[in-house]
Amino acid sequence: MGMENTKSCVDCGTMKCSTKEGEYPDFCPGRNFTEKEKRELISLYGDDEENRKLSLAAAEVEFENYCRLTRVEETMEFAKKIDAKKLGIATCVGMINESRILAKILRAKGFEVMAVVCKTGSIQKKETGFMKTCEEIGDTMCNPLLQAKLMNEAKTDLNIVMGLCVGHDSLFYKYSKAPVTTLVAKDRVTGHNPVAPLYNAGSYYKKLLKKGEHK
Repeated sequence: MGMENTKSCVDCGTMKCSTKEGEYPDFCPGRNFTEKEKRELISLYGDDEENRKLSLAAAEVEFENYCRLTRVEETMEFAKKIDAKKLGIATCVGMINESRILAKILRAKGFEVMAVVCKTGSIQKKETGFMKTCEEIGDTMCNPLLQAKLMNEAKTDLNIVMGLCVGHDSLFYKYSKAPVTTLVAKDRVTGHNPVAPLYNAGSYYKKLLKKGEHK
């Protein structure tokens, strides 16, 4: 028996929350959003110096470059707006060539760049008690904690994720002291286009719509 689904935004789709009227269905997660909570969030955006800097820069990058610049260019614009001069690249070892190109572009635009590859530290999977079968695709574990630690020590201003594995990216986000933005979400099957199965869920990826555990 599957878990009971809780209705939320994906079950609505009216987008009335993006209007001034703010009309919501009964199951809307934001329906009971109180004026007190609204003031508290506005205060977090406006009174916290880092939150204000990041949210304002993000809004300006979106407004000024929407459907005009690539994500690489938008990332550089965002970095400039938050006065980030030293950028970290947390890269998958399988994307080192792409990260070299990115670093070359960033340096050409005047940024200082520090990149740390996922296998840094050379910790063996068996040292952490991982299952023996995990070694079939390599015995050296990915090390997002060390990636974050080294960037924290280097005092990077903004970190960029380049294709870290699912879950490894979660750990990097958790331990990075600097703000993090993702440039590449790795998906080896789709050529790093993870939304492709969603577009094709009614045809080739119809299996994804079947109930039950996915294999």
